[in-house]
Amino acid sequence: MAGMDKRSLDDPDESRRPDKTVLDVVSLPGATVGRIALQPGWRWSECIKPVVGTKSCQTAHLGYVIAGRLHLRDDEGGELDLGPGDAYQVPPGHDAWVVGDDVFVALEFDSKTAETYARG
Repeated sequence: MAGMDKRSLDDPDESRRPDKTVLDVVSLPGATVGRIALQPGWRWSECIKPVVGTKSCQTAHLGYVIAGRLHLRDDEGGELDLGPGDAYQVPPGHDAWVVGDDVFVALEFDSKTAETYARG
C-alpha cells in the first residue's frame, strides 16, 4: 500500500548506548522514533553530559512513558515527575534522573530528538 510504512524498534536503524542508556532509533518517511531505556542510577548529568558536553540537556523532548519513573529539574529550578502512561513535552535546559529500581522506558516522537539525542 502506497504511503504506509512500519519499522520495528526491536530491529532499529541505529542503537546508541551511553552509560546506563539504550536508545533504539527507527526512521520512517518524514519521522524518526526512538525508544529509550534508562537503567536505575541513570542521571543525565552523569551519563549523557560527558557525551554531549553541555551544562544541561539542550534537547527538547516529546514522548510517552511506558515504564518506570523519571524526575526532571529545569535550569530555573522547576521540577516534573514522569511515570507510566504520561505523555510529556520538555523544553531544552534540564537535568533528569531515574527514580527507584525500575528501568525507565519511553518513546520519543520528536524527529530531531530521536535523531540527535546522546550524540557528541
